[in-house]
Amino acid sequence: MARLPRLYAPRIPQLAQARFARRLSAASEPAPVAQLDRLHAWLGEEIAQHNLALHGWLITPDRICLVATPATAQNISRVIQGIGRRMGATMLHGRAYDGRYRNALIEPGRWVLPAMVWLESLPVRLGYVDTPLRWPWSSAPGHTGAQADPLLTDHMDYWNEGNTPFARQDRYRQRLDSGISAQQTAQIEAALHGQWALGERIFLTHLGRLASRRVTPAPRGRPARNEAMPAA
Repeated sequence: MARLPRLYAPRIPQLAQARFARRLSAASEPAPVAQLDRLHAWLGEEIAQHNLALHGWLITPDRICLVATPATAQNISRVIQGIGRRMGATMLHGRAYDGRYRNALIEPGRWVLPAMVWLESLPVRLGYVDTPLRWPWSSAPGHTGAQADPLLTDHMDYWNEGNTPFARQDRYRQRLDSGISAQQTAQIEAALHGQWALGERIFLTHLGRLASRRVTPAPRGRPARNEAMPAA
């Protein structure tokens, strides 16, 4: 099966995930602090070089995840590829990623914040920590005010959480503590795995006119046959 072209549309945020070819450590082992710190530093250098508006991020021993609004179709690819080249040369001494990274376009106003919560909660679901804020290699501390995060460019959906930084941080902390529903989790992961867009029908219809390719899967089954009408 031919692989899908990369999905992109101007000014639309994306959720992206790249899995490493080899884990840096198992969930039962201590976190590889030096390696994760180095990846964090590389992420900062790559987003600065490629001018990527980063709204959320996560690095674990087996993957890197981003929520970002790329200025061009190549922004996210170049950031992930740049990190991969550095990893391959110094950490893994070979191929950095387990195949291509996956991405999904996400609807502003509806799915950006759930995607950020999904991303920042991954260390809990993967068994590394018991709460998102105990994993320092993510945007959760920055979004909740636990520490400053110079990597972040806050999305408007985050700004709409409150009129002051403290109000936004408090509201987002509540979101992170509550988590997202199992249905939302399944929708996000299905969009990411399939490399589709995630949003309401009106958004998807509009997006279909802007995107680099179709934004939702084709209907299953064969198209209906167009039977010729019998002559009168």
